[in-house]
Amino acid sequence: MANIKRIGVFTGGGDAPGLNAVIRAVTKKAIIKYGWKVLGIGQSTMGFLQPEKNVWLDYKSVSGILPKGGTILGTTNKGDPFNFPVEEDGKIVLKDVSQIIVDKIHEYKLDGIIAIGGDGTMRIAYKFYKMGIPIVGVPKTIDNDLLITDATFGFETAVNIVMEALDNLHSIAESRDRVVIVEVMGRDAGWIALHAGVAGGADVILIPEIPYHLKSVIRKIDERRGYGANFTVIIIAEGAVSAGGETSYLEEKAAGGMKRYGGAGALLKQNLERFIDSEVILTVLGHIQRGGTPCSYDRVLATRFGSAAADLMAEEKFGHIVCLKGTQISSAPMIDAASGQKFVPMDYDLLEAARSIGISLGD
Repeated sequence: MANIKRIGVFTGGGDAPGLNAVIRAVTKKAIIKYGWKVLGIGQSTMGFLQPEKNVWLDYKSVSGILPKGGTILGTTNKGDPFNFPVEEDGKIVLKDVSQIIVDKIHEYKLDGIIAIGGDGTMRIAYKFYKMGIPIVGVPKTIDNDLLITDATFGFETAVNIVMEALDNLHSIAESRDRVVIVEVMGRDAGWIALHAGVAGGADVILIPEIPYHLKSVIRKIDERRGYGANFTVIIIAEGAVSAGGETSYLEEKAAGGMKRYGGAGALLKQNLERFIDSEVILTVLGHIQRGGTPCSYDRVLATRFGSAAADLMAEEKFGHIVCLKGTQISSAPMIDAASGQKFVPMDYDLLEAARSIGISLGD
């Protein structure tokens, strides 16, 4: 076993239900099995630049956090230390502050770091690994789009939240001649929209992997009217695009940040209203999908991941990330997690199942 006495743990990127369950599992296993001290690093790697955000974790620190959403350590997706925004002469410029963070890791006498995050966080973590930092990863994204794992915690909770919203909106749609559009997260991959759409009884599911035709959506609306249904429920991922290439963004990419998708639902609403007489209602769920109490599946998976991450650290499998393969916890090189995204495959059986029960995918 590695000669480890102190480790650090941080959460990076967007919020996801289950983050606290990972922190809890890492901390408890580190203390109980290995006798390590655990530093909770605040706001991703920002805690090394602002030490007041950091806290040494113990039993009391992680008591009662299992059912809580968010992360007790805080997180950010605007603090890439290799492209960190700083103000110089009244202008924002990007600088590499990674060596400062490496020096701070040594000052804290940390023997390893556990990084919890998505593909962006893993790319940053891998760069630190290449700089000589002993680091292991835990995959996190509600989008379920990381290549190296069959599932990520937070996804099932997000799907349940969207499903419940669809259940509630069905009554709104049925009460009058309405088309209800629900926009959900999914910049590049449509896992949430697809799974929640099927579970929530959507009539049309639009995902980034399948460019949609407006005529196909209108055809489905007319088809439903033809057999007496006076409403249609459409779920659309924020990154969905029309066959003509139309998409939209909420805002320009900020320095050091990610481009934010959004407005896909508004664009579809605007286009539909040009051709149909029905009232079109849009609901954008946004960050509601990232919050709240994690479901049992996500609590269990997050706990398994946190426990396995501590074991990876003890086994000196640095530069690796825990993952789920089938029903078994495994590990893979961190670079694989940062090498691309997992998209909904065109031969995915749920796509065929959706089509077979009359759901339109817009193609």
